[in-house]
Amino acid sequence: MPRFRLTIEYAGTRYSGWQVQKNARTVAGTIADAVRTVTGVRDLELYGAGRTDAGVHALGQVAHLDVRTPLPAESLRRRINEELPADICILAASPVPHRFHARHDALSRVYLYQVSRRKTAFGKPFVWWVRDPVRVDVMARAAARFEGFKDFASFTQADPEEKSTDVAVSQAMVVERGSLVLIRIEGSHFLWKMVRRMVGVLVAVGQGSLEEGDIDELIREPSGLPATLTAPASGLFLERVRYRGDKSLPAGIVEPGLLHVD
Repeated sequence: MPRFRLTIEYAGTRYSGWQVQKNARTVAGTIADAVRTVTGVRDLELYGAGRTDAGVHALGQVAHLDVRTPLPAESLRRRINEELPADICILAASPVPHRFHARHDALSRVYLYQVSRRKTAFGKPFVWWVRDPVRVDVMARAAARFEGFKDFASFTQADPEEKSTDVAVSQAMVVERGSLVLIRIEGSHFLWKMVRRMVGVLVAVGQGSLEEGDIDELIREPSGLPATLTAPASGLFLERVRYRGDKSLPAGIVEPGLLHVD
């Protein structure tokens, strides 16, 4: 059975996350239905690199697709896109060896979070509007405290599929782009709600309700505090999944946000 690597963008607002669920509209389920319509094949596998939660978006989700079809990859991509709703798009499709696995072969995942410091009439589904002022320089210094191989038990909920709460965070940075505050975090993998809780803690530091050093304490000792600060799903994007041989992201650079709210 042929295997294809898919790169996918989607707005997650209308979906109950990536993963197929009974009695719920999901991104993977919607794509699988489109593939079945195009190929006429019921038995297929679609496996994503990361399980984005309800309301979370993707600029570059990666999945592998196993389906019997004579269609070449590009024709398959175009045909699937014709069947998909406007808020999901297959950006690229290519044949890959059967040993390629979208999740297990990923070296890292990169998430981007958009905080807006002003109300936006058009961007509400894609930002977290924070009304109180935040100090971006303080947030940027605090973000560096997340980097390294650390135990993020305070930043997740119990997940039976996760055997460990240790995560290697290779980059955590915060920059300004007009009225947007962009937070980019790259790690080996991410725990359930981990990024949103990291963002919530960073915003609290930027507002002065937490100190930079409190992050070290939250990592050192399990705490329920990050759960109370969980940022909304609306501002979160799975920006990229990186594999061996892929080009690296430029060091120290965060691209402009999706919304121009200067």
